[in-house]
Amino acid sequence: MKILVIGTGAREHAIVHSLDRENVSGVASHELHAAPGNPGIAGAATLHPVDALDGAAVAELAQRIGAELVVVGPEAPLVAGVADSVRAAGIPVFGPSGEAARLEGSKSFAKEVMAAAGVPTAMAHVCTDVDELEAALDAFGAPYVVKDDGLAAGKGVVVTDDRAAALVHGAACLAGENGRVVVEEYLDGPEVSLFCVCDGTTVVPLVPAQDFKRVGNDDEGPNTGGMGAYTPLDWAPSGLVDEVVARIAQPTVDEMARRGTPFSGVLYVGLALTSRGTRVVEFNARFGDPETQSVLARLATPLSDVMLAAARGNLGELEPLRWRPEASVTVVVASEGYPASARSGDPITGIEDAQILAGVHVLHAGTGLSETGDLISAGGRVLSVVALGTDLADARARAYEGVARIELKGSHHRTDIALKAERGEVTVP
Repeated sequence: MKILVIGTGAREHAIVHSLDRENVSGVASHELHAAPGNPGIAGAATLHPVDALDGAAVAELAQRIGAELVVVGPEAPLVAGVADSVRAAGIPVFGPSGEAARLEGSKSFAKEVMAAAGVPTAMAHVCTDVDELEAALDAFGAPYVVKDDGLAAGKGVVVTDDRAAALVHGAACLAGENGRVVVEEYLDGPEVSLFCVCDGTTVVPLVPAQDFKRVGNDDEGPNTGGMGAYTPLDWAPSGLVDEVVARIAQPTVDEMARRGTPFSGVLYVGLALTSRGTRVVEFNARFGDPETQSVLARLATPLSDVMLAAARGNLGELEPLRWRPEASVTVVVASEGYPASARSGDPITGIEDAQILAGVHVLHAGTGLSETGDLISAGGRVLSVVALGTDLADARARAYEGVARIELKGSHHRTDIALKAERGEVTVP
């Protein structure tokens, strides 16, 4: 099958890596393309210099190469309606319409849908001026949870005990394009990410994962796009996935269909397992990064079969998903200064040495090529080092050995990804 993947990050590289694994194992024979891709993706796919936000250009490229499936990875192209342009060209596409992607593009819209569908989530106030913002902060009290209403690349949320800091972030959101900010009650308990593949009617869950949003160990420092992830979650309650599908994902998909905007693609359900039960923290309209890197590493069912079934609307005919028994740990290597100001242009070495290790592969995110063709950093989160192991301890050891073999001046990473889970220290209130 000819497959075109849209995007530039480690999430897209994880998708391409999984599809290429089908080629290597002889499960399928795919011709892989990516736009615009990155140097890592170029090892398995033909790259095309097309603007990922230009729906007409993406559709034209898909037609020109004879794509039989287009996968739109990032949130910005989905919200911009790129999937609509591809569908209009008669090509199966994995990813929701621009209207359905509002579940991620607008926090206030997502809250409205959840309310209509009876989905359990945090109480929230949508504020349009500073007076409303201050009133909402005082109503909920600390810790303050303040969210940009629009897309913010995973970094639009501030959780703080400092009212002044919460007010500053909220005011900045109000000054933005949407002119709205969402203030929520704080949800206690550990967070869980669950990807649900949807075709507008049917919901097929993947395995749950946990990511690490803060830049520093012990969840210190500012929020980032994610510094690592792992799966499985041996500490999660039994029946959690069934509960999320029945109480959250399916009702949301049904409500979107009722509104005439069916949701097809990945509904990312961000959860908090609180003392008052399971609550939705947020919805995303695509695979999450870096959880995707760990989850897809364990998927034994061909990813191409899952995505094509969703794109064609026949997920209900898909065989039950199969999973590898190993644990998977992903550690993100970030550039100097990230997330405040990411340094770029530094050489990267050691990836090949890392990938010699059994069970380890390295996915590119913020990478580029110098004028001489050498690999250099080109963003904040530069690489994802992914490892499979017999258990979390084994997977962690392999991942961190891989990280140790990579050289990038000034780079940093968390050293505690999955550590508490390995030690059995994660508890649900």
